[in-house]
Amino acid sequence: MAIPAKLTPLQEMEARRNAPKPDKSNRVISEAEKTTRKDRVAKAKDALARSVGTKGEHVAPARSALKIYLQKLNDPKQPDDAHFEALIEAPFKAPPKKKTNDRRF
Repeated sequence: MAIPAKLTPLQEMEARRNAPKPDKSNRVISEAEKTTRKDRVAKAKDALARSVGTKGEHVAPARSALKIYLQKLNDPKQPDDAHFEALIEAPFKAPPKKKTNDRRF
């Protein structure tokens, strides 16, 4: 039985560095898409800035959703306009209160 030759960590790094890179197809972004992105980024940053002093249980998850949106701008799948508007308004709108059947006084 032949014993496979083990590479040292340095040799593994060299092999990975010299390995052929996968061909990434560059996505071309149109001018219209660029303008909508810039507009959305400005709106998201504005909503983050305005929601700094806002209080409530719904504010922290809404702010984190906005931050995640800003981090993932280069993903090909972006939210549609209605979903984006909901993201923008989320820190300022309190979610509807849950109705309970408790009739206690």
